[in-house]
Amino acid sequence: MIAQVQTAERSRTYDIVYIGMFVVVMAICSWISIPMAVPFTLQTFGVFMAVLVLGGKRGTLAVLVYILAGAIGIPVFSGFKGGAGALLGSTGGYILGFLFTALVMWAIEKFFGNKPVVTIISMLVGLLVCYAFGTAWFMVVYARANGPVGLMTALGWCVFPFIIPDLVKIALAYVLSGQIRKVVQIH
Repeated sequence: MIAQVQTAERSRTYDIVYIGMFVVVMAICSWISIPMAVPFTLQTFGVFMAVLVLGGKRGTLAVLVYILAGAIGIPVFSGFKGGAGALLGSTGGYILGFLFTALVMWAIEKFFGNKPVVTIISMLVGLLVCYAFGTAWFMVVYARANGPVGLMTALGWCVFPFIIPDLVKIALAYVLSGQIRKVVQIH
């Protein structure tokens, strides 16, 4: 009985450490800005890595803690931003969409397993859900401040420039997470 309690406590401790590590990974990924015509960060890469390395439950919890850390003002978002203003602004829907990405990946993993094709599909579907939520949010916030914006215009500003970089992030996350899982045994 004592051994079971100790094992359960050690498991919870590992969970907390792993989740905390990936909150930091996501924060670092958000601070890395790659200059292009439209600069992009590695935030979605961090989200994909969290779920792929930690699994659905812990990965989703890491994303939730990351968002909550930013919401209370810790500068974990791109541009070293944090606080409610970052979440309530025009791009806050994409940050909140990271949680939906993780939930979608977790659900697909749970129902269809973690075969390579399923894992890649889960990332693609998760990314589409993030795009949809974030773009709808952007359109509402933008319309309140500046007047209505069309869907194609919003997609042109917020989604189309990021599709290829996000596909590259998916490929990198898939490959790197597999390598990490081979080297580091996550309990």
